[in-house]
Amino acid sequence: MLLNDMVMPEGITGWQLAEKLRTERPDLKVICTSGYSVDLAGTNFDAPAGIRFLQKPFKPQTLALAVRECLDA
Repeated sequence: MLLNDMVMPEGITGWQLAEKLRTERPDLKVICTSGYSVDLAGTNFDAPAGIRFLQKPFKPQTLALAVRECLDA
């Protein structure tokens, strides 16, 4: 499973990193997070198929539930 942020160094996004890694491991489970407002980000934050998005800040219980749901999917 990959848990990453939407804003990454070197100009790559969390979606792009996830898609790159999924070419090598198509069964890779992915959760991307961000503290940026989805309203401000617009369509750039639309999750590609099979990738979950978790808005920051989140509580530990919320993260645990997202991880469980992602692994079970």
